Amino acid sequence: MQPDPDGGDSRTTTDRVEQILERMTLTEKAAQLGSVNADALFDERGRLDETALDEHLSNGIGHLTRLGGEGGLSPQTAAERTNDIQGYLQEETRLGIPAIPHEECLSGYMGPEGTTFPQMIGVASTWSPDLLAEITDSIRSQLEAIGTAHALSPVLDVARDLRWGRVEETFGEDPYLVASMACSYVDGLQNDGDGISATLKHFAGHSVGAGGKNRSSVSLGRRELRETHLFPFEAAVRTANAESVMNAYHDIDGVPCASDHWLLTDVLRGEWGFEGTVVSDYYSVEFLRSEHGVAADRQEAGITALEAGIDVELPYTDCYGEHLSAAVEEGQLDEETIDRAVRRVLRMKARKGLLDDASVDPKTASDPFGTAATELTARAARESMTLLKNEDDLLPLGEELDTLAVVGPKADDPQELMGDYAYPAHYPEEEIDFEATTPLDAVRVRSDDCGFEVRYERGCTTTGHDTDGIDRAVDAVTDADVAVAFVGARSAVDFSDAEGDDDRPSVPTSGEGCDVVDLGLPGVQQELVERCHETDTPLIVVVVSGKPHSIEWIAERVPAVLQAWLPGEQGGEGVASVLFGEHNPSGHLPVSIPRTVGQLPIHYSRKPNTATEEYVYTGSDPLYVFGHGLSYTDFEYGDLSLSTDELPPTGTVTAEITVANTGDRSGHDVVQLYASAQNPDQARPVQELVGFERVHIDAGEAKRVRFEVDASQLAYHDRNLDLAVEAGPYEFRVGHSAADIVTSASFEVTETKPVPLPERTYFTKTGVSGAER
Repeated sequence: MQPDPDGGDSRTTTDRVEQILERMTLTEKAAQLGSVNADALFDERGRLDETALDEHLSNGIGHLTRLGGEGGLSPQTAAERTNDIQGYLQEETRLGIPAIPHEECLSGYMGPEGTTFPQMIGVASTWSPDLLAEITDSIRSQLEAIGTAHALSPVLDVARDLRWGRVEETFGEDPYLVASMACSYVDGLQNDGDGISATLKHFAGHSVGAGGKNRSSVSLGRRELRETHLFPFEAAVRTANAESVMNAYHDIDGVPCASDHWLLTDVLRGEWGFEGTVVSDYYSVEFLRSEHGVAADRQEAGITALEAGIDVELPYTDCYGEHLSAAVEEGQLDEETIDRAVRRVLRMKARKGLLDDASVDPKTASDPFGTAATELTARAARESMTLLKNEDDLLPLGEELDTLAVVGPKADDPQELMGDYAYPAHYPEEEIDFEATTPLDAVRVRSDDCGFEVRYERGCTTTGHDTDGIDRAVDAVTDADVAVAFVGARSAVDFSDAEGDDDRPSVPTSGEGCDVVDLGLPGVQQELVERCHETDTPLIVVVVSGKPHSIEWIAERVPAVLQAWLPGEQGGEGVASVLFGEHNPSGHLPVSIPRTVGQLPIHYSRKPNTATEEYVYTGSDPLYVFGHGLSYTDFEYGDLSLSTDELPPTGTVTAEITVANTGDRSGHDVVQLYASAQNPDQARPVQELVGFERVHIDAGEAKRVRFEVDASQLAYHDRNLDLAVEAGPYEFRVGHSAADIVTSASFEVTETKPVPLPERTYFTKTGVSGAER
């Protein structure tokens, strides 16, 4: 499958699309806006159902939904089935137009044999957009091999309510970090337009639903919506040329996103100039009828969604198709509205090369599913590890170790390492064969090499109440030199309406549909940790989970705490490499960890009155703040210097700082630059991230880190909701985290000026050079 050599935007492509459109009947046009899923086309043995092909594809189709993933097909078989279906469309339909096959790939291709990388909250902890681009470049190669042209990732939701199960899918709480990581995700996947179409989701504000619940209503002012939740989408559309956007399920102030013309058309296309396709989140068009109640029937739901700006209905045609055709014939829908969406779908098919050659080579489909991807996911797992506490340098574990106790429900279950959109976790009730290295696996490899003994006891399950195994775990800990407790939450996708059964051993409490009211460790895991702590054995706690947990008791009493997130199929290697000092931990938190769920919202960039107001029994500060992360070495910062102390509203300012590694081993540091408006005319966040640089420094060496900030990056929406840079005093701050600010410097913006969209800069330019100590 080769991309259109004309780039998809040439006059030749436009003429070609118009020629196809002119030949189409109304029924064929409507078919291009629909989709069909694998279950509808395959029989129980994964073979194509010829009758189903005629039923669903005789007029053509827009998208093919998850042939490999939902079909449970090996890479070679997925490529063969894709070829067969595309062949049918090209040879057996009147116009011969292939479809756009799409798959899920949040933490890797979500299908058999797909490499599972760390969940995105873990990748965000690396603060390395370059690493993420490598990851998605690898994902792209696997998707292309099976014939996929479109991917339903990345997630650009800004995680502000940590009760929400999908926090693990996000890049954290800060819109700048989310935007930076998301753009690199798009770059790796799309490969300058020659690769897989990336889909930005969920547009928009999906992460702040009422009660922290998935799909629940959102209440946001337009200023907060634009500055926090729309910013990553705007940046990805304007700078990374993202080719697709997916609407969110919820309503914003009563208007469902699937029917919001202002959001999907006025802002996305009118203001930002988006020219790609908008696809519906699965079933969200039908939800206009059944969930939101704003449509009387499927036909009205289809009309409303199409007119708002949704081009393609996923995962299968339900409210589009014949309903749209009937709406035109009945005078309820203008045919030009259908034509406009069809043009976008056909243009994307041309850009992906599908109109010329939609086939792939099944013989080579398995080639990208191998060693190189495994090595990359191991590196990503290592770099995602975030050391939260290391009292008395308990870590790394030394050569004098004779006996190590390993306990906890997250130590030796491969599925416990996976995020909700990993193939095994997405189908938690099914038996799926997959390979993964658990922490216990990796520790035992090292015990064989180094000669220490490993004593393992699970102790308890993630959510069950059975404490019978805790005594055995305590015995193992008592007789060991050091103990490591692996605790956390299980991740999966829960599409059921049933409430969680507390007696079940492993109820998912993280992932889509797995929203919670308590951020403590589920089940009796806290009791397990407390009982192990009562021994005299030094204890390390490793949190393996997709969400932050309120672990104040652990943080106060346990000497070492490591946040491992959901580290993927090589997660055990990542954990062990940090525990034994083979890798110097370099992760930094992309989201603040609260002391208690009652502190929410707890993000670092709250407004001053929210950030400083105290509770009766607890403070306002988080347990661990955004940007926090320890190392086995020490980094010291010099003074922050600025190129100017007077910044014109159309100018740039360069901030520079020297970072020295004063420890005895090399390591990575994440230098974080924050900006604060000192006397704004409206209440503004205490500070906001405007730049960061992940830098490697050898022991005893120093680096000079440079940030070039455009004045437009300081802009915010004024009282008329116009974007403008406001005159006045500002401060740049550099620190090890949002709370650990080491140095700062002040400057003045000389005048107030509106910022037209073409003049807006989204990202700080950074550079690193050698420096004298």
